[in-house]
Amino acid sequence: MSTQLRPTDVKRLNREWRRRTEGRLALIVESVTQPFNLGSILRTCATFGVDQVWLTGNSADPDDPKVGKTALGTAAKVSHTRLSSTAEALSAARADGYKVVAVELARGAVPLHAAPLEPDVCLAVGAEDHGCSPALLAGADAVTYIPQIGRVGSLNVAVATSIALAEARRREWVSFGEEADAPVGS
Repeated sequence: MSTQLRPTDVKRLNREWRRRTEGRLALIVESVTQPFNLGSILRTCATFGVDQVWLTGNSADPDDPKVGKTALGTAAKVSHTRLSSTAEALSAARADGYKVVAVELARGAVPLHAAPLEPDVCLAVGAEDHGCSPALLAGADAVTYIPQIGRVGSLNVAVATSIALAEARRREWVSFGEEADAPVGS
């Protein structure tokens, strides 16, 4: 019978995964205006060990109390920088050695499972209603989309970001082989 892990066991488990994870992840957030979406994105970034978040366009302010309500204090655990343009965000990511992969339902995009998400990748997401701007799509090294088979044609930006970040980490973790299959709390 399974039981929930105690907080100390959770910390130990997370510490073990952190030690084995070497790839760097970053994120460009372009014009995500809803504070609850940004809060959720920042919380996910903290969970998956995103090293840097670049905010551009008219993205919500990480210091907004509504962001904090969803982020639950994790915004302070993720380095984030506001830049005045998408071009600056792309330049900053490349200057830090990241390959930029935009997440968008766009012509020429490849499915997420086939996207180039090798370590040192900077994912890029766009506005709730319009997605990534043409400038972001044109400046990205690659564009990926999340395959969907249901009756809804798109995902919430925070959910899409979570799926993409999880897939980027999963790619590295799959290389652990059987070592990754160790039981929780053992």
